Amino acid sequence: MSSESASVVALPDELHEVLSPGWLNKALAIRYPGIEIVEVTPGPVVSRVSTNARFRIDCTGGVPKGLSPHLCAKGYFSEIGRPASPAGVPETSFYRDLADRAGIRTLRSVFADVDTRTDANIVITEDVVAEGGVFLDGLSDYTPDQAADSLDQLATLHAATWADPSLADVGWLRSRLDSYLRGRGLPEISANFACWIGAGVPDETRDAERLVAAYRRLAAETAAASPWAVIHGDPHIGNLFLDGAGRPSFLDWQLVQRGPWYIDVGYHIASALTVADRRRSERDLLSHYLDRLRAGGVQAPEWDEAWRAIGRGILHGFYLWGITVKVDPPITAALLERLGTAAADHDVFAAVGA
Repeated sequence: MSSESASVVALPDELHEVLSPGWLNKALAIRYPGIEIVEVTPGPVVSRVSTNARFRIDCTGGVPKGLSPHLCAKGYFSEIGRPASPAGVPETSFYRDLADRAGIRTLRSVFADVDTRTDANIVITEDVVAEGGVFLDGLSDYTPDQAADSLDQLATLHAATWADPSLADVGWLRSRLDSYLRGRGLPEISANFACWIGAGVPDETRDAERLVAAYRRLAAETAAASPWAVIHGDPHIGNLFLDGAGRPSFLDWQLVQRGPWYIDVGYHIASALTVADRRRSERDLLSHYLDRLRAGGVQAPEWDEAWRAIGRGILHGFYLWGITVKVDPPITAALLERLGTAAADHDVFAAVGA
């Protein structure tokens, strides 16, 4: 379905409609013609801004081959969520138009669509928890070997989309770092730095005004950066899960966009690992990523250039966590310590002239 069209199936406003056999039959028939769902068993629902609802389906003659009976629907169904539905458009579009082609390990979508007239969007994926998957957060243990595996996945995404002319003008992939400077910024960062949440940030980077100024410069640089690829945009450890085989996989694609590779790589390395593990392994991990990029057919940057560049990805992650206000505070504190320390180690303010 083209991203410039209305949805191929009318998208319900209410979760109970999404979880009805009637609507699910229409939605899943796009990929599984002839499916006949006769019963839907609701499971756990998590509703913040977006709503995630797990459920099970039973079908006449059994579930179609290749489809799990355990599914999860994500959309914006609450009074709080509906006004925020445009935030889900990039993620839903990614699952609909690009996930299979990109080859990165992520949730397997069985339906995803956007109504461009209203920005309503719904994505239905297989429920990885039912298959033994484990979702991570900012306090989860994560090793350098696991980071090498997740960097493999980022290299797969980047190589598959590297300066691809067919993606150059896709609207939902537009560069939008500058948008993160609107709505939140100096007040939120100052508040985080002034309390225990920011206590682990080193003195040399615990400067809210300088962080905002540095990020403004970074946003201006990345808007015109070349070469670009499709980047995840927010690849911290809390946006990872381990699949049933224990392999790191990415989810939460709200910040997917065109951008330089280092935005993902610097941010990921600095957020996924403890400070000690990152300091010990980041050079090897960067070399590993560059090797995997070359294996994907890309002319990767030289080592010295790449080493200088990953500081910009660290800066991106540091700013995003600086403006974070609605995550469990111990997680925000842990990520700010990791990213703030990495920002000091790489002297990221000076690197962008701030």
